[in-house]
Amino acid sequence: MKDLLFLAAGLLIFLYGMLRLGEQVQRLFTVRIRQLIRYAVRRPFTGLLTGITATVFFQSSSAVTVLTIGMVSAGLITFYQSLGIILGADIGTVLTVQLVVWKVTDLSPILVIVGGTLWFSGRGGWKTAGETILYFGLIFFGLYLAEMATAPLKQDGEVVRFLREAENPFLGFAVGLVFTALVHASLIPISLLVILAQQDLVILESALPIVFGANVGTTATALLAAWVSSVSGRRTAAAHFLFKLCGAVVCMAALPWVSSLLRTVTPLVGQQIVFGHLLFNVFIVVVFIFFLKPFAALVERIVPGQEDALPLWPEFLDERDLDNHEKALENVRRELGREVLLTERMVEQVSSLVFDYREGLRRDIAYLDVVVDNLRREIVDYLRRLAGRDLAPGQSRKVFVYTSVADDIERIGNHVLIIADLSRDKREREIAFTEFAREELDGIEGLVMENLKDAAALIEQFDLPRIQAMSRREEKIDEKVKLARFRHLERFHRGVCVAEAGPLYIEMLIRLERISDHCENIAEAVQDLVSPAPRSFEP
Repeated sequence: MKDLLFLAAGLLIFLYGMLRLGEQVQRLFTVRIRQLIRYAVRRPFTGLLTGITATVFFQSSSAVTVLTIGMVSAGLITFYQSLGIILGADIGTVLTVQLVVWKVTDLSPILVIVGGTLWFSGRGGWKTAGETILYFGLIFFGLYLAEMATAPLKQDGEVVRFLREAENPFLGFAVGLVFTALVHASLIPISLLVILAQQDLVILESALPIVFGANVGTTATALLAAWVSSVSGRRTAAAHFLFKLCGAVVCMAALPWVSSLLRTVTPLVGQQIVFGHLLFNVFIVVVFIFFLKPFAALVERIVPGQEDALPLWPEFLDERDLDNHEKALENVRRELGREVLLTERMVEQVSSLVFDYREGLRRDIAYLDVVVDNLRREIVDYLRRLAGRDLAPGQSRKVFVYTSVADDIERIGNHVLIIADLSRDKREREIAFTEFAREELDGIEGLVMENLKDAAALIEQFDLPRIQAMSRREEKIDEKVKLARFRHLERFHRGVCVAEAGPLYIEMLIRLERISDHCENIAEAVQDLVSPAPRSFEP
């Protein structure tokens, strides 16, 4: 019983360390998402390297796969571009298992102590680094406990006989598949097999089917994530499953030859298991990497639908046009139109999230916000370089107005993202809004959406009646927000609304009102472009 408790505790510590390390890296990952996507979308081989690198940092191919599905679902990359990342993620998991062979588990207490000390006593970057080291150490400390717990099994003849003489490969395949699907981590069963092999408790023939089954079982996380994803996201999950399934079918059929090959490479069973895991995934890469386009076409037939990819990078900002000032400013205007259309999409998506929360949709909104933020940086940088030229007064005026518009559009996206996060809090805390609140939010959201559409139209073409309509609508939104806050207070005093709903509801109202304010700012900025230029001030 003591050994079982140690084993269970070790596996839980392993899972906790892996999940927290993934969360920690993902915070840094979003900051560097531009670089990741830049390499991922170029060609399959760079996507392959991106998948390997990301998995080494995340210590979980499932986390990388789910993140990739999220990017595809949000339209940041296409389904075809995601396939290289998926293939690379499967290879990246081999490093962790290899570290188990190299007995890094024995150093895990040192990693935990060093990481914990830096986390508790450090500041800034040292504190972040310490937290990352701590979680990395916990992964191997959990395996260290599992190794201690399984060591006494060598003394149990029946257990040794069962593990070493298990001859049904399909049973082992099923065990690896089901266990991995339940724990969402293929590293656990494969690492345990390596530990058992180092203690001379398992043989290669009984371990390999479990390894192959674990590789197929790891697709369960992606398949679950795909339920709340777009068509492209579902295709990526389906492709991941088909990759693994094809590899498993071939490797299970060639099991005797695979075992013989691995024995010629090394006599150590633990190392043979690692190489078997590597061989399985390398085989998938070698078979599919050169045929990704026809394979992608096959998956598109299996999962039909229209793919909607949003380019992360500006489509209209051409460096060659910087010397042609009017052409460059027209490029910026077109890119601003694209940026505001993305925020329209965000507002449309978040309107359904408040009362029908889906984590996949919130991730899509977060990714769209990354695109909007990136476009704003690119637009402002383009305008900064244009401002260094010898511009006419009217052109200089456009530079400042377009910079202001880009900032307002980005802030609209930020407010939408906050509403999405508030919706997640509402779901996690099981807070219910009344039907009265729903009607009030729907009415305000409708007016805000009209203002945002008019703001997008104004970037395309100046229209004074449209600006006047936006101004009247903005006054109506302000009135409705004040009235909604007053009515919520009334409902609270009558016991219709719960206390916890108040802060979330009021914050959502404030964010919608601010989105409308930024739309009005855009309208005023566009109007400034056609208004007579103010006289220069003479002292």
